[in-house]
This record gives sequence, structure tokens and C-alpha cells, in this order.
Amino acid sequence: MHLGKADPETGWLADLVYTRGAFEAGLAMFVGSDGRISRFSRDPADTAKAVRLARRAMVPGLVNVHSHAFQRVIRGRTEYRTSADRDSFWTWRESMYRAANLLSPEAVYHVARMAFLEMLLSGITTVGEFHYIHHSLNGVPYDQRNLLALQLLRAADEVGLRIALLRTAYVRAGWRRPADPGQARFITPDVEEFIGDTEALRAAIPRVSRPGRAWVGVAPHSIRAVPIDYLRKVAAYARSRGLRFHIHVAEQPAEVEASIAEYGCRPVELLEREGIIDSRFTGIHAIHVTDEEIGYLGKATVCACPTSERNLGDGAVPADPLYAAGAGICFGSDSNIQIDLLEDARLLEYHLRMNRLERVVLTPETSHGALAQRLFHSATVTGARSLDAPGGSLEIGRPADFFTVDLEDPSIVGVEPDTLLDQVVFALERTAVRDVSIDGEMIVRDGRHPLQEEIVRDFIAVVAGLSSGR
Repeated sequence: MHLGKADPETGWLADLVYTRGAFEAGLAMFVGSDGRISRFSRDPADTAKAVRLARRAMVPGLVNVHSHAFQRVIRGRTEYRTSADRDSFWTWRESMYRAANLLSPEAVYHVARMAFLEMLLSGITTVGEFHYIHHSLNGVPYDQRNLLALQLLRAADEVGLRIALLRTAYVRAGWRRPADPGQARFITPDVEEFIGDTEALRAAIPRVSRPGRAWVGVAPHSIRAVPIDYLRKVAAYARSRGLRFHIHVAEQPAEVEASIAEYGCRPVELLEREGIIDSRFTGIHAIHVTDEEIGYLGKATVCACPTSERNLGDGAVPADPLYAAGAGICFGSDSNIQIDLLEDARLLEYHLRMNRLERVVLTPETSHGALAQRLFHSATVTGARSLDAPGGSLEIGRPADFFTVDLEDPSIVGVEPDTLLDQVVFALERTAVRDVSIDGEMIVRDGRHPLQEEIVRDFIAVVAGLSSGR
């Protein structure tokens, strides 16, 4: 469903608009027919013709760098002990595999629409979808080898979300480990097939997505799942095409131990040795890293996923030395146990407060608002850079990707302009998100999406079918 482009020039006048690092009052924002911001104006003639967004603040859309949309279907279904010994990421993973092997192509589409709808309703305007279910239920490729990726693109286009499809390479269960039947749908053993399928997907995007709304990056799953020869070829391919390169790295201690056993070095060390870490590189998680590895990541980006990492017992991202080393930090909803990127932003700081027994860890500045600015920049500008996305800030020439905040929502009511960003980052509830625009299209109005009832109904049917098939 295409929701209609903006008029030749459309303007909005909110009580406040966040641009150039501050909230401005009395400033109308205008968008051209191409969906990009054409100008800002305080001229009374302009403000009079702009659409009034009373008692609302306008802020740049959030960028969700790392999502596995299909995992939305297991939310709340893994919160019980599966082992008399101890439950962990690895036991949770078995439940996730079971769900991955129950989803038909249509179910993948309906679950993705639900996840993408929830993202929009929380102020997210761009997602990086780390996609690794490629094949049919028995591991045999579909006749249309990119069928499931196309389902995700179709879902994002219908919901209206901007998407970077991070096509994932997955080769093995691990070093010297037998094949895992639960991973059969993920595996592409031949790197040339992986590259060919990725090129075919890139060529297909204009047929399934609106211009500028979808693009492709590559994402070797992890050091444990992709051997080094294969990894080198994927990295070379990405570099030759100028594609973003994402990879899970050092999420769990067992991953680090396996890398040392196979290669004699830790995962980030290996990636640095191979010349893979650069400005196009994003390491997902990067929790169990040394000071030396943090130095290597200083020229790259790290995607933290705190709501998921706390749920899975992964640990806390060492954000303070990463920031100090020059690394960009962005956020992802990952397993989609909770979709709230501002919660991820505040948790990045709160996890460190719990560990350090101190407050305001992630900025050395004493100026008011510095911490909120750093975290919000990570949730917007740094996220956009990680995905090579066009949004991230409200500036002339940028797409009009934004959401509005109800200034009378109970979570932030009474706020003053000079503390509004702190309230948005540290207190805002999703009930405060009222309108969401992408390319100047108001896709969400007053907290509702035009396809919301249909999407929810279809998702309920998928969940019911999975439950009956247990």
C-alpha cells in the first residue's frame, strides 16, 4: 500500500522542532515533492500556511540498525527455564530455531509486517534487517532463491518503513561442530552462490520497493558461522560494491573461545588482521572485547542492543571506552523482545551505572543535556551512517523522516524546551509518539497506522497457527 507523496511543497509547524542539535520554536519545516526538506522558515506568511501540529514536538526518525523480524513471533514464549542446570543464550537459541523452522513465506511476511508496524509506532523510520532465513523448511533453496528476502521488502514497503536488507551469510554450525538441522534454512555453503543471490536481490529491489526506500548490505553472521576464506570473499565483494558490512561479534564468551581455538586470536583481532574493520564496518554487540580490540573498533561502528542483550544474558556493551576510542555507537532491537529504541539508548547508560555504582557515565561534559545529545545522536545520525541511510537528522536536503511527540503525554507533561531532549531520551513512553513521516508521507497519524487492524489480525492468525502446530 503506497500512502501518497507530499504535495509540491508541504509545511508543518510544531511547537518545537529538533534541528542542528537543539529544539527551535516558531520554525516551520517545508518538504518538496521529492520528500526532502526544502527549507525552514519563521516568516509569518510561511508559518500561516504550514500545517499546525499543536502541542507537539518534531524530532528526527530513529534508526533501528539491527533486527531479526521473524523473532517477534517468539516474544514472551521463551521466558521459562529449559534446563535444570542453567538457562542461557544457547538454550534460548534452540527455541528460536524451532520458530524459524515453522514459518512459511507468508508467515514471514505477516510477522515482519507486525514487527515493522511496531517500529513505526515507536518512532523508528529506518530498519537494518539482518536476514538469514533463506531456504525452504528442509533447507532446499526456493525456486525464487530470494523469496523470503522479497517478503521482507514487500512487508516494509507496504507498512512504509525504510529498510536496509542486510543479507546474511551462514555456512556452518561452528568450528569442528557437526551440522545443526535447526540451521538448515540459513546455510549457503558456496560463497559464489551467496554473492550471486545478493546481486540478484539488489537487481530486484526496484521492482518491489519505492525509490530510496530499500537497499542491500552484507552480513556474515559471525566468526563461528562463516570460515575465514568465505569471509574474505564476502568482504572483498562488499568493498567492490560499496556495501555496508555488518557482523555479530563477541556477543558471548563461547564465541571468543572458539575463535581463539580455531585462529589463535579473538574475533575482533581476526577481523582487524584481515583488514575488514573500516568505516563501512558495524560490529553487532562487541560485548566481550579487550582494550586492544576496542582500539581497533575506533574506526568503525558498534551496534548495541541493550533490551535484547539483557534478555539473553549477553552482558553490557563497554560503551564508555568505545566512545573514547572514537567508535560510533548505534542501536538495534535485535530479537525484538521489546521494540523501543529510546529504551535501548537509556539502557546503554543505565547498564554502566549498575556496574560502576555511579551516574552519568557516558559523557565527561558537565553541561546540561550533553548525555541526552550523545545518546540521541547515536539513535539517529550514527544509526543512519551505519546503514548508509539518507535520514538521521532534520536538515535541508535530507528526507523528511520524523516523528512527533505529544507534549502533554503523561510521561513528559510539564517539560520545558531546554530539558525536552533529556525527557525524550530518559522518560518518553511510546504513547507519546503521535505522527510518523517518511519522505514527507504522514504514515502514522494520531498514533494509528491505516493498515494497523489488518496487520494485527493477520499476525494473530500466524501465532494461532504456530501454537496449534506445537
